[in-house]
Amino acid sequence: MTVAQAWGLIGVAIVLEVGATSLLRQSQGFTRLLPGVGSLLLYGVALYLLSITLRVLPVGVVYAVWSGAGIVLISLVGWLVFRQALDGPAVVGIGLILLGVVVVNLSKATAGG
Repeated sequence: MTVAQAWGLIGVAIVLEVGATSLLRQSQGFTRLLPGVGSLLLYGVALYLLSITLRVLPVGVVYAVWSGAGIVLISLVGWLVFRQALDGPAVVGIGLILLGVVVVNLSKATAGG
């Protein structure tokens, strides 16, 4: 697997994790079967894809991007889809997380070392 392919898999894994988290909210504490099962399946596939990327990329970099991008995206989903409010400090914090993800991606460690 190439570094580019690994980054593509991380992207897919992040999108699946955000979908899983959205379904988790819809499952209402696993009282609704389909969203609950869908959430577990998406989490499983996302974690599997994430594990494959660790063959090529450093675990610290992968986890930083996974968690940071996931936080940013699920916050956007919460705001746009679930109409959850984001106040000023939350927006600043999310912006700092996004900046951190960008910095990690620009570092030499992302080259696969």
